[in-house]
Amino acid sequence: MQVTGLTKAFGPRTLFANVSFRIGPGDRLAVAGRNGAGKTTLLRILAGIDEADSGSVSIPRGERVALHDQRPDARAAGSVREYVEQGLAHARDAEERMAALEARMSSGDHGPATMRDYDRAQTDLEAAGGYHWRAWVERVTRGLGLTDAHLDRPLTSLSGGELTRASLARALAGRPQVLLLDEPTNHLDLEAMEWLEGIVRDIGAAVVIVSHDRWFLESTATSVLEIADGRATHWPMGYSAFRRARAEEDAQQAAIAEKRRAEIERLDRFITRWRAGTKAKQARSRARRRDRIEPVAAPTREKSLSFGFPKTDRPGRVVLEADGLSVEVAGRSLVHEAGFTIERGQRVAVVGPNGAGKTTTVETLLGRREAASGRVSMGHKVMPSYFTQHAREYDGSRSLAETVKAGSALTETEARTLLGRFLFSGEMADRLVEDLSGGERRRLGLVELVAEGGNLLVLDEPTNHLDVESREALEDALLAYDGTVILVSHDRALIDAVATHTLSLEQGTASMRAGGYGDLLALRQMAADEDSADGATGGGPGSAAGDPAPGAGRSVSRRARAAARESGSGADARTPRRSNGRLAREVSKIEARIAGIEADIAAVEAEVAEAGATGDVEAVTRLGERHRALQEDLSYAMAEWEDRAALLVDGS
Repeated sequence: MQVTGLTKAFGPRTLFANVSFRIGPGDRLAVAGRNGAGKTTLLRILAGIDEADSGSVSIPRGERVALHDQRPDARAAGSVREYVEQGLAHARDAEERMAALEARMSSGDHGPATMRDYDRAQTDLEAAGGYHWRAWVERVTRGLGLTDAHLDRPLTSLSGGELTRASLARALAGRPQVLLLDEPTNHLDLEAMEWLEGIVRDIGAAVVIVSHDRWFLESTATSVLEIADGRATHWPMGYSAFRRARAEEDAQQAAIAEKRRAEIERLDRFITRWRAGTKAKQARSRARRRDRIEPVAAPTREKSLSFGFPKTDRPGRVVLEADGLSVEVAGRSLVHEAGFTIERGQRVAVVGPNGAGKTTTVETLLGRREAASGRVSMGHKVMPSYFTQHAREYDGSRSLAETVKAGSALTETEARTLLGRFLFSGEMADRLVEDLSGGERRRLGLVELVAEGGNLLVLDEPTNHLDVESREALEDALLAYDGTVILVSHDRALIDAVATHTLSLEQGTASMRAGGYGDLLALRQMAADEDSADGATGGGPGSAAGDPAPGAGRSVSRRARAAARESGSGADARTPRRSNGRLAREVSKIEARIAGIEADIAAVEAEVAEAGATGDVEAVTRLGERHRALQEDLSYAMAEWEDRAALLVDGS
């Protein structure tokens, strides 16, 4: 994709001007910038949905562009499966053309035009992933947590998070040459995020990413396009290297600007003092020098959040204790007879897959929900403050300052000062709450959290709608906070920086572990290594030649096996339980059989290509039948593997 001179304005405000870059296969470009800088608008222009005021976007003829929109249109008719497969019309069309041409050849049509059409259809199908495209779609949907039950539902019945995952699945399933991702990690659990990182790195497309997820950007981006003050700057480096280089550049520019300013002031003082005195000649010389000096502007970065939590009252050593705690929702058990203690000063990240009950469990710990059984005890002098991921109910007719004062003991001046640290300065403090955007309401919630002065902060997805700089400000504030923190978040960078402990909700258990997110990953890797040494042989599904995307099939095997390992970790987090040996051996044998079938399919496809090139119609027909039989064997083996892997996950 070649982008030249893109400019876009809304009324008098220019979002960006003269944006140019080139991105090729395997390049992964992160678009960085503050909220409102025009990142999503840029993606929609690249996708051909919106138009630029000037400039051009060009791609080679026939290449496909797919956009994952963070606000997909839910009005499309049909099932989720049909929606996801919309991007694969080219694969289905090529497959149908090949089948029709094979039938014509079997009837005696061996003309050169027929053979050319067959060769063209075969080339198109190979470009779409070959006969593996259905397996690829299945792997994508499963990797993103979309089950068969999801796929058979009407698209209009999906929740916002499910719809976003369906949009992401559709963009990936089509295997485009240019993949545009707008906040792709929204509504994904940690496991799905890790899966997505591998796919984005391995898919081979030119990828443009807009995301506030620092961990995801660091893991995937090979370069950065920064949009700031309407200008775009390309940084040919990874995300963390870009942040360091930009900070160094800002520091250098600030130093030069300060030096130049001081020089200009020194000359001005000399000129003013001696313009009519004994050194008038020297003053005129200095004035000429002064006129030749060009001022250097200091770096202009938009203001970011800058705040801290007040010093808190010291509670007892035990802040919160759960004993035999069971949590249920609508008769479904989320946590069964859990026991753990949270002590003063700990920062505990609550982690687990979507649907594990993280928010429900946290609200049970706070007494906002009734436990199914067991008890939760709050320690001496503990004062909790809760930041919920759901929008707070506000009196829209109140101003921001009035809202903060009503929920705290702050004076008018203190409330306005605090609002200013959250970018609600000056007259903005007099705005009505009903006029705030979703992101501004989240910031107002943080203002109230600080104003409450609690010594136990319970934060549920606090970084939603916050840009990177604001997330880092929250991270710094939490690190400096002298109280106790319980944090539910999908922001792995925040968890990794802040957490001293993790509370993992896994298969109905709640396991408290010392250490942060990196320690949790190390524990899981240790379990993976142990599981691998426990007798697993051969590659997982997708390890043979002809895999739809590098690493795609292997990730399915890793995901199920990791879930099986983690399901037994509740009893003792330091000693992960080994999977059932017999089932593990069965799964390994099935994986080896799948690898063999996929190798056979790859060989048959190579023979079909050779036979088509030489015009051997009988061989093409015979090999086509063989290919279909192998596809059936593969589908049966995959279903058998999934059944065994599910038993492994359930601990049977």
